[in-house]
Amino acid sequence: MSRAFIFPGQGAQAIGMGKALAEAFPAARAIFDEVDEALGEKLSALIWEGDADTLTLTENAQPALMATSMAALRALEAEGVSVTDASFVAGHSLGEYSALTAAGALSVADAARLLRTRGRAMQNAVPVGVGAMAALLGLDLVRAKAVAAEAASDGEVCAAANDNDPGQVVISGHKAAVARAVELAKALGAKRAVMLPVSAPFHCALMAPAAEAMAEALAEVSISAPRVPLVANVSVEAVTDPDTIRALLVEQVTGSVRWRESVEYMIGNGVTEFWEIGAGKALSGMVRRIDRSASVAAIGTPEDVAKVTEQAAV
Repeated sequence: MSRAFIFPGQGAQAIGMGKALAEAFPAARAIFDEVDEALGEKLSALIWEGDADTLTLTENAQPALMATSMAALRALEAEGVSVTDASFVAGHSLGEYSALTAAGALSVADAARLLRTRGRAMQNAVPVGVGAMAALLGLDLVRAKAVAAEAASDGEVCAAANDNDPGQVVISGHKAAVARAVELAKALGAKRAVMLPVSAPFHCALMAPAAEAMAEALAEVSISAPRVPLVANVSVEAVTDPDTIRALLVEQVTGSVRWRESVEYMIGNGVTEFWEIGAGKALSGMVRRIDRSASVAAIGTPEDVAKVTEQAAV
């Protein structure tokens, strides 16, 4: 059975995530300590005992989710599972940094600092209230792109940001254009078309200033060849070359997260089992909607770790 390790993106964060892992596994606790030290603050206190609105701030949620994913991976490693047991790693948006850290391409400290920079840069790229995002449910990518193109006018941006699964595409851009797209999608027969409660229009051309900031930040960081190939969000190719990875991480800020295609690529290359490592179960649901025959497991608690390691040993 070929396995892929997949890592969640923003939206999966929750107060208390990873705490039980840190209490049960010293190696998991060490991850949170390392992230706290890298950022010069007790992010772990915010994650475990803080205010949900503060955790949801992009600059906090991004490193927090990476820390939780790495804590879950360290717990798996303590039970005898290695990242090299996977054929591929992949992550949804910021989850790509978690995937690269899991595969040894980035250090935990560098990933934490990069994600803090990324979160701030993405938040600051567009003034609050100028941009928006919306989820179109029941439209495939071709129709969602057509809706976005029709909604964009007078120089306004509206584009497909996340192709999550066959019936869920997220669009991003100027607020007025996205609002027009929502109405167009409803008229076209979308099951639902709703504005999302996000603070910025991620993964579209409006994020160009953030891409520039990440190009500068990534130029200062050492990236190694990952121990397992990364299926990249924007290219839907398995990559191991550090220079290619660096370029794709910059492109990813303004580019679309091609998650459906990424999962299809992995399945097409023999993957039958997906382990979602970290907070939540959103990616597991997406995988199942992409291919009902795929096996999925979400691993974010000590109980989850025990369950999958026991099954893997059978």
